[in-house]
Amino acid sequence: MDDLHPGYAHFIGHLCTLASACLPPFICISDPNNPRITASVVGAVFRDIPQDSDFPPIRYARVNAVACFHARVFYDTVLNALAGWEPSWESGYQTWPGEDGVKYNDSIDSFLHGLRRLSAEHGTNLPIRNKGKGKTSPTEEPSMVIFIERAERLCENLPELIVPLSRLAELAPVRVNVILLSSMRWEDLRPPLGAAPDPYFLDVEPLTKPDIIQRLVSAFRETSEALALSGELSMAYHPGLLSFYEHYAEMIYGTVSLYTNDPIELQYIAAARWPGFVKPVVWQQDGDHLNGDHELDIQLPNTDGRLRLFKYFSSSFTRALEALYPRLTNAADWASENDYDPTDGLPEVQPGNERQKARTSNPRTANLPRISKFILIAAFLASTNPAKSDMRMFGRGTSERKKRRRKNTSSTKGGSNKNSAVSQRLLGPSAFPLDRLLAILGSLLEEHVLDSWPFDHRFVLPGEYTDMEIGRIHVYAAVTELAFMRALHRMSPMEKLDGPPMFKCGISYEVALALAKDVGIPSLNDLMWDPA
Repeated sequence: MDDLHPGYAHFIGHLCTLASACLPPFICISDPNNPRITASVVGAVFRDIPQDSDFPPIRYARVNAVACFHARVFYDTVLNALAGWEPSWESGYQTWPGEDGVKYNDSIDSFLHGLRRLSAEHGTNLPIRNKGKGKTSPTEEPSMVIFIERAERLCENLPELIVPLSRLAELAPVRVNVILLSSMRWEDLRPPLGAAPDPYFLDVEPLTKPDIIQRLVSAFRETSEALALSGELSMAYHPGLLSFYEHYAEMIYGTVSLYTNDPIELQYIAAARWPGFVKPVVWQQDGDHLNGDHELDIQLPNTDGRLRLFKYFSSSFTRALEALYPRLTNAADWASENDYDPTDGLPEVQPGNERQKARTSNPRTANLPRISKFILIAAFLASTNPAKSDMRMFGRGTSERKKRRRKNTSSTKGGSNKNSAVSQRLLGPSAFPLDRLLAILGSLLEEHVLDSWPFDHRFVLPGEYTDMEIGRIHVYAAVTELAFMRALHRMSPMEKLDGPPMFKCGISYEVALALAKDVGIPSLNDLMWDPA
């Protein structure tokens, strides 16, 4: 059980010791962080206790206080679970005891009579050791455990039940144990005037980062094994991707844990983003991802490939959180709407020797207007070049155009590369403001389109006509259209009014190179601070 529930080893050991020795009649478990997981752990403990003949059996009932909006609902739910009674259509959905017609849900007194009847019906005879063969002891009554999760809602809906439940073993009197699980402390649930005795306290420690990541990886492993046993084909949950999923789980935790650290919510968001996230890795396996071969040896991306992949999908993690955490949509629909499109131009994520020939023909950008192609090239340069290099790369003065390319600082006199930095192309595109995009666009238009524009005597200053062109409404409309096409990624929220909007380039170097060739830019490398 410790392997199935990471981080709960101490709690499981404590609860198992109490269950096997002498379970207190009234227990209060406080878990303000992950009460749903704690509820599943408590249920697993009492379901997995061996029913040894040397010990009386345990009858277990799990009740959610949210569903118990009336006392009769609570009584019927508890008695049906303890008796193992399942209402059916044939019996008219009668509650226990069914055919006898006796009702034990009228009041707390009738509920106590129902517990006594259950204890008498499910009693067992335990063997007496060292007192002759075949001799038995008197009837031993079973131990009944009533586990109530979301107990704080029980205090809101049925506060009159708190005191009887805390003294249930005393009032019945039978071997019954009541366990309350709440995200609040007992001091906040305690009835006034000291009517209820103090329970046995159990506090659950919050889960750490390694525990949460281990739960996510365990969920992936269980899903992969279940699909393999059922014979279903799912390359997204191929066993060879387990080590890669560990890095993915760390990335999800680092992004989403700032807002919620509930492992269930993290697992829900991770499951929605994973199929689209891993598709570029599976897509580049020489087409073998379509042959249904479960023995396929998937080559995982190296460190640079993972950085590029994480950089490309980092914005989608936040979008998944905003849509899935408040349940504005479900995981299946969100995954379908945000699936990876191989024509988006994601750079190769495989190791250097496994890189395939890049896709230079992109049907989503081939039929774009000429101004949109220039905007995409300007966006690629803005995401690749540092902002401090714009004056040197695009300046039209004599001093600015002396030497555009970056000096090679990757080696020193001794031949070492201690001062070399990671290329921006390996780190992925960086965000840039809209005004910087328009400035680079104006420089490109001034350099390569100015001669084709008609002469207008009203514009005599250099660059005056270009400034008018990039300020027209159709340029801003083209930027918005490219953002809807996912060729540009908007990084700032739509409702933000202060400052210019932020964007990030959504095309690869190969697509930008093809666009530059199409619009007549002879060498794209000459405009890059760190050329390919």
